[in-house]
Amino acid sequence: HIDSQPAFLQNIEEQPMRERKIFMNRKKSFANLLKITCVMVCSCIGTQLVWADKTNSESITDTAMGTDCSVRVFGSDGTAKDIMDMLSDIENKYLSWRIEGSDIANINENASESEPVMPSKWTYSYLENVLDLARESSGAFDPTLGRVSQLWNLESDNPYIPSKSELTELLLETGWEKINLGEGEVFLKDGVQIDLGAVGKGIGCDEAQKMLEEADADAAVVSVGGSILTYGKKPDGKPWKIGIANPRNEDGESYLGSLTIDGTCSISTSGDYEKYVIEDGVRYHHILDPKTGYPADSGLISVTIVCDDGWLSDGLSTACFVLGYEDSLPLLETYQAEAVFVTEDKEVIVTDGLKDMFTLTDSSYEQVEE
Repeated sequence: HIDSQPAFLQNIEEQPMRERKIFMNRKKSFANLLKITCVMVCSCIGTQLVWADKTNSESITDTAMGTDCSVRVFGSDGTAKDIMDMLSDIENKYLSWRIEGSDIANINENASESEPVMPSKWTYSYLENVLDLARESSGAFDPTLGRVSQLWNLESDNPYIPSKSELTELLLETGWEKINLGEGEVFLKDGVQIDLGAVGKGIGCDEAQKMLEEADADAAVVSVGGSILTYGKKPDGKPWKIGIANPRNEDGESYLGSLTIDGTCSISTSGDYEKYVIEDGVRYHHILDPKTGYPADSGLISVTIVCDDGWLSDGLSTACFVLGYEDSLPLLETYQAEAVFVTEDKEVIVTDGLKDMFTLTDSSYEQVEE
C-alpha cells in the first residue's frame, strides 16, 4: 500500500465555472483521509486511531497550514497531536502573510529600506535559508511573488488571467534581491511582500522532525500537503512507500510510480495539475516564473525532490519546475538533492541517487536515462 497520500497525490476533480474549466485538488472528507492514511484500524476515538498491527502507534488527520495533513507516530504517545497543533501554530504565529501579528505579516506591513523589523530568531533563520536558495537558483525560486500569485487567484473559484502589462507593472515590486537581512533584522524595499507559501509545508515537516527527535519517537510519517517526512525505521522492518501522483491521470491511474524510502528524509512534489485553470485551450497553473509572472513553461509537468530538509525539498521542487530539467541539475548538485522529473511528453527522468528507489507503474509514461 501507499503509506501516505497527501494533497498532491489526490485525484483532480473537474468543476465548470462560467466559460472556463477550473481544476484544483479538493479536500477529501475525513473518512476518505482515514482510508488513505490508515490501513488496519481497529478503533477510532476522535481523530486518534488505535492500529491493529501490534505496534505502539497513533495517527491523526486534520487541516493545517491551508491543506490536508496526516501524522502517524510510532512509539511516542501524544506526539501526533502535538505535531498537528504545532503546524497550526507556526502558520498563525510565524509564516502566514494573511494573519495579522504573524512574523511575516508584521515584516510585510512595517519593514522598509530604512526601518527594519526584527522577527523571531526562528523566522529569521528560515529567511536566511530561503534567500540562499533564491540566490543559488538565480531567482527561479523567489519568495516575493505572493502579490503576483494573489492576482492570478488560482486557489479560488474565480481565477483571473492577468494581462502582460498588469504583470509587468506588478513585477516591479518583486525580486528576492529586494529583501535585505541585517543582524537579526529584515529590510524590504517599498512595495515588496514576502510569501513563504512555497516552503511553508516543508518547514512544517522540519519542525515535526525536531519534535519527533525530542520525543524519542521510534518512527513516523508526516504529510503536509505536497510535502512528506519519513522518520526512522518502520517497526515491521519494511521501507516507507510514497506514491508520486499521475500528473495527467487520463486512464484513471492515480500514481505514475512510487518511491521506496528507507529511513528519514523529506519528499516534496510540485506539478502543473495542483491548481490551474484552462482558458481557450491554454493551461494556466500556479507555479509562476519570477521573470515573467506567467506560469512556468519549462517542459515539465511534475518534479519530485528527495533530500534531508523539508524546507529545501519544498523550495527545490518549485525552483526545478521553473528551471526545467537541464538547468536544475547544477542546483540539485549544490544541495545534494535527488529528483524525479516528468516531462510534458510523459517521459520520466530519475536522478542517479533515486534509480534504485523508484518504480514506474503507469505504462503510459516512459522512463528514460539522464
